[in-house]
Amino acid sequence: MQCISPPIFGGVLIYGKTCYIFDMTPSYGLDRIKFGTDRATFERAVNLYEKDKITNFKDEYAGFSAIVLGSHPYHVFVSNSHYEEGDCDCYLGQNNTLCKHMVALAIRAVTGNKQLSTSDKEFIDRPICSGILGVLDKEEIQKVKKSITSAMRYIKSYSGHSRTWFAYQDSLSLGCRHLSAIISRLPVNLKTAEMLVDLLLRLDDKLCRSGVDDSDGTVGTFMEETVQVLKEYAKLDSSCLEAFNELKDKETCFGWEEPLLKLLN
Repeated sequence: MQCISPPIFGGVLIYGKTCYIFDMTPSYGLDRIKFGTDRATFERAVNLYEKDKITNFKDEYAGFSAIVLGSHPYHVFVSNSHYEEGDCDCYLGQNNTLCKHMVALAIRAVTGNKQLSTSDKEFIDRPICSGILGVLDKEEIQKVKKSITSAMRYIKSYSGHSRTWFAYQDSLSLGCRHLSAIISRLPVNLKTAEMLVDLLLRLDDKLCRSGVDDSDGTVGTFMEETVQVLKEYAKLDSSCLEAFNELKDKETCFGWEEPLLKLLN
């Protein structure tokens, strides 16, 4: 039987006279890797990737394998569905800790060995004001809103067992990093200020009424940092103050809105 050539991230499984073609495209992207990894590990992984330290790259049935050249040649495998699931024979990998070698291999899997851009390598772990005055058109606004909604899915209620609490906190961190990247690229204007105020109110509702367990303060800290971004907005464009009127007479979890209301007074 003649098999159709698989795609770049594909694979072929032959069983008897039957040829099965399975798609090996990773279910995660570069942003998922970046936002789910700490800064040091991500930057070291990028360094390995850019210095061509990932050799013998192969599509496997359930993921990707390679020999990553570090202080020693390490045999590495990562899943095609969860980049943090896999194996590496380095010290960290053997102690069930996500290492730079696994992250580097995951980057190779999602990029197809293409050169990384500056924005690809940019690591944003907290919201900052872009400092750029400008507006978004309707299509761009809808795209931003869709991205915010997607990131908010990681900030969800918790009712699991104590053994899953750390994984849950990782999910909150992932959501906040996604949101930080979105905010940090926004131009300063009244419309984006309104979107940020709406985001803060949605997060407040999640904390107060939707069962989000923010015991380590991940979401609360993110909200306070976003308030600082809005204060910068008001300095750069006074029309942004209008967005803060939405916060009048609102009862919030921990009074994060007070610095913005003071600006109105």
